[in-house]
Amino acid sequence: MQGDLKVFSGSSHSGLAAGIASHIGMPLGKARINRFSNENIKVKIEENVRGADVFVVQTSCPPVSDNLVEMLIMLDALKYSSASRITAVLPYFPYARSDKKDESRISITARLVADLLQTAGADRVLTMTLHAPQILGFFRNPADQLMAHPILINYFRQKNLSNTIVVATDAGSAKFAGHFAKRIGTPMAIIDKRRTDDTESPQSVALIGDVNGKDVIIYDDEIATGGSIREAARILRDFGAKEVCVGVTHGVLSGNAAEVLNKADLDELVVTDTIPIAEPKLSSIKNLRVLTTAPLFGEAIKRIHAGLSLSELMEA
Repeated sequence: MQGDLKVFSGSSHSGLAAGIASHIGMPLGKARINRFSNENIKVKIEENVRGADVFVVQTSCPPVSDNLVEMLIMLDALKYSSASRITAVLPYFPYARSDKKDESRISITARLVADLLQTAGADRVLTMTLHAPQILGFFRNPADQLMAHPILINYFRQKNLSNTIVVATDAGSAKFAGHFAKRIGTPMAIIDKRRTDDTESPQSVALIGDVNGKDVIIYDDEIATGGSIREAARILRDFGAKEVCVGVTHGVLSGNAAEVLNKADLDELVVTDTIPIAEPKLSSIKNLRVLTTAPLFGEAIKRIHAGLSLSELMEA
């Protein structure tokens, strides 16, 4: 058992952090974050954390690099305030898509972020639904990955799934979508998607499986510009899908995602709140539903503090 449990929040997603603290049954820790005119960031911890078991909640959202630096400064401040153990809670991991060296002379930036977190003072990391599970291997300290599928499964189980099929947006996400399909007891199909450059505009060219006359759930780890989802919806409608819903963990919704998604033929878009969705996107995206991850993160934090297993939290 560590010392007193304390939860602090960076400025990236204070709403989620407050929900996590509320689930645990405690107030957020007191910290003051200042941004000066020269864009420097100052973090001051305004309560005693000596010997405490501290969790810092900070997700990856615009401005991504500012939020990452803010997290590093907060970890460093806590380390030099003599916290006993510091856990970086990153609902959406920064630079998670930069997980491999698939071009010459590039950085595996997810590995760099892992190193930076440790150097700044993180004794362990808690995150959710990494773009690639091998990112866990970048950490030299303990790292836990929660999965959002219990939240999404519980939501979709409220629907009639007797005529439903789960669809993976490409071969790379087939294993991920396959686990989801198995848990809700539906068959699965796979879209053949080709990506030729960095424009975030892949082309869906074929479908493996039968969706004719069926209700479809497109399942993936994140949605960025919405281009992949729009293409997936198009090809599924072409092959006779009846209803098209989308379930993803991270609603990145970058660029003109709202416009792209509103042009897509979707009956429902379901995301979790690992990333804050601010106005006007929240109200402008049609059929958008946001599910909270606060109870799951709150329960995970309580279990880590008590030295208990997190495996049960992955069951649905």
